[in-house]
Amino acid sequence: MELTDYLRVARTYWRGLVAFMLLGVAVAGGLSLVTPKVYQADASGFVSAGASSNPGEASVGDSLAKSRATSYVDLAKSRATAQDVINTLGLGAQPAGLIGSITVTQPVDTVLLKISARAATPRGAQQLADAWVAALARQVQAVENPTGKAAQALRVVPIESAALPASPVSPNTRRNLALGFVLGLMLGLGYALLRSQLDRRVREPEVVERDFGVTVAGAIPETSALVRKKGGLVPLVVAGTSKEKDPVHSAESFLKLRTNLQFMDIDNPPRIIVITSPLPGDGKSTVAMNLAAALSMSDRRVVLIDGDLRRPVVAESFGLIEGLGLTDVLIGSVEFEEVVQQVGGLPNLSVLAAGRVPPNPSEMLGSKAMRRLLEGLGETYTVIVDAPPLLPVTDAAVLTASADGALVVVSAGHTLDTQLRDALANLATVNGHTLGVVLNRVSPKSSSAGYYSGNYGPLQETPQRAVRSEAGTAATR
Repeated sequence: MELTDYLRVARTYWRGLVAFMLLGVAVAGGLSLVTPKVYQADASGFVSAGASSNPGEASVGDSLAKSRATSYVDLAKSRATAQDVINTLGLGAQPAGLIGSITVTQPVDTVLLKISARAATPRGAQQLADAWVAALARQVQAVENPTGKAAQALRVVPIESAALPASPVSPNTRRNLALGFVLGLMLGLGYALLRSQLDRRVREPEVVERDFGVTVAGAIPETSALVRKKGGLVPLVVAGTSKEKDPVHSAESFLKLRTNLQFMDIDNPPRIIVITSPLPGDGKSTVAMNLAAALSMSDRRVVLIDGDLRRPVVAESFGLIEGLGLTDVLIGSVEFEEVVQQVGGLPNLSVLAAGRVPPNPSEMLGSKAMRRLLEGLGETYTVIVDAPPLLPVTDAAVLTASADGALVVVSAGHTLDTQLRDALANLATVNGHTLGVVLNRVSPKSSSAGYYSGNYGPLQETPQRAVRSEAGTAATR
């Protein structure tokens, strides 16, 4: 994986990443609160060989003091010294346990002994450090001058008493919070990478093109402007939805999709296009209607056919009469011109309703009459066919065999890669051509949404009429 892949994973699963970081910081903060505070005080002693007026003797005494100071480090950590401190301060601790609260060091090439004492209170640490230096001085006196008569015997002189510590040395809250943050970040990244490996949902255009070898023709951002209540009119964002109603300017994404279709084959652009999806609920009907409207606004005659003979919605969505339609034309009871309906305000857009629901939709859509109808309309119109989903029924695959190709609409973050793979396989089985995949309901914050939809500002095309939509919670199929 490259850096961009890690960034993409982090952006996709940022909620889990943030949750782990907050958890790490919270755990570190909690541990800091419940951990007993420890204070440290430092005191120093000087190893002296006594005063001397002879420089030679002073030099020898200094060398002796340095060499013996190393031994005094061990003497300072002895049980005898610890017991002396216990007796002096009246402590109830054991010598072995008290030694663990003391750190004794000798700076290199010096005659200094530095003692660091730790205790639960500032006063206790201060007293312990001072008492330890004094106890060490007595122990050295007992070793070096047991009779007390030697004037030049080595001794330890306390030179710096311990200061009262102002803050605890443990727990180090800042350090703990930083470590908790880093640990949470690492766990969050691990979680995100694991999720990315186990998550089978289609999200990014690059993944679709890499794994399936098909072009991502467009990405439609998720917006309330494309939500249609059942029974309401289709939300045609390309036909004049205001910026307030369409804050992410989703109309630009349909214009981009229209342009991509035109450039798929400059010399012979597709004229008969099937719009389908792997499963119901992917928003294929909304995409089909807005794409048809966008194509009609470029001075092209467009006919939108409701090819979903099982659950037709196109005529109802435009506020047109469902009545007679495609099935009646296929059986020869009416002519196309008699049942095609004009969309008000969009003079170049016509709609052919599904008509009466037949008992054999797949057979009718795969009939020679359907092929002749599409070929005849393709000479005059750009034909958009709103087809059923690919996985539940074979209708869309049958239609694609008679068309120039199909656009497969998938829900970003919901459609599984296995579902998309099976849907594309169904098209390949009938030698149908996949024009591309349309990622629907892409998060507006996603990089793919920004690239494909433009997001440069309000739609600049002036539509002839806006088809009003009713706010709701259920999107069209």
